[in-house]
Amino acid sequence: MTETPQRTGGVDLAAGAPGTALAVVAWSPGRARLESLELNADDERVVTATADLDLLGIDCAFGWPDEFVDFVAAHAAGDATPDGGIDWRRTLAYRETDRAVHAAIGRWPLSVSADRLGLTAMRCAGLLARLAAGGVRVDGSAEEGRVAEVYPGATLRLWGWDVRGYRVDVDVRRRLLARLAAEAPWLELGDHPELMTRSCDAFDAVIAALSARAALLRHYARPSAAQVDRARREGWVVLPTGPLADLVS
Repeated sequence: MTETPQRTGGVDLAAGAPGTALAVVAWSPGRARLESLELNADDERVVTATADLDLLGIDCAFGWPDEFVDFVAAHAAGDATPDGGIDWRRTLAYRETDRAVHAAIGRWPLSVSADRLGLTAMRCAGLLARLAAGGVRVDGSAEEGRVAEVYPGATLRLWGWDVRGYRVDVDVRRRLLARLAAEAPWLELGDHPELMTRSCDAFDAVIAALSARAALLRHYARPSAAQVDRARREGWVVLPTGPLADLVS
C-alpha cells in the first residue's frame, strides 16, 4: 500500500493578498516535492489549502508582547504607566520569542508593536481566528496544533547561509537557489525556481514550508516549561535545530 505523503505549507504573509505567497511541499521517505507555489493568496485560499496540510508555517508574528498588551489596556483605562526608559520600552517592543531569536542569530526581528509589521500581524490574527473557527488547532507556541510561526531569514542563517540582501536582490536569490539544489538534491522544485528567483515572497514561502517541516518533526528550539504559556499568547518562532538534511531524515 502506498504511504500518503505528509504535506507542509508556508505562507509569506503581507497586509493583504498582494505580496502574500503560499507554498505546499509534499514529503515522502527520503524526498520532498514542491507541489504548488502561488502569489496573491487571500485568506480564503490559505484556509482552503490548510485543510490538506499536516502543518502550516506562517511568516508573521502571532501575537504581541504581554507587556505591550497590558500597557495599551492601562492607557485606554486612563492608568498610563510612567515612561521607564529605553530598556523598559524594549519590553513593550519585543516578545519572549524575539529575544530567543536575537540570542540565536544576533539580530532582532521586526517589532510587532513598534514597527511596520503591525498591519500584517492584524491580518494574521484574523487568519488564525478563521483557521480556528474551521476546526484547525492553533497554538501560538507550536507545541500543539497545525500552525506554527516561522521566520525564513532566521532559518537560513541557522543553516549557515549568507542571506544579506536576498529580499531585494535577484542575483542573491539565484545564488541561494543554487545552494539549495546542491544541499537538498532530495527536494524537487519542478518549474518553480523561476518564480522563486523573481519573487522574494515566493522564495520565503518555500522556506516557510521547510521550516514548517522542522516544526512537524519537532526539530526546533522549543519553549521551556516557564515560557510556554507566554508563547501561546505571544507566538513562538520555529528555529530549526539541525541542518537542512534533517528534514528528510
